Amino acid sequence: MRQLGISDATYYKWRKEYGGLRVDQAKRLKELEQENSRLRKVVSDLSIDNAILKEASRGNW
Repeated sequence: MRQLGISDATYYKWRKEYGGLRVDQAKRLKELEQENSRLRKVVSDLSIDNAILKEASRGNW
């Protein structure tokens, strides 16, 4: 793994996480993780917007 510039710790982490998956499954998992992250950010942004609008509708600004 050193020839590829990958540390042993990284290799074993990847192997533990993706070891039993086919390449297409690993790619799909990565895509789903990225989509999940994007959706969490959208929900967070919308929650903040919602809180701001509630506060503004009460006239507390």
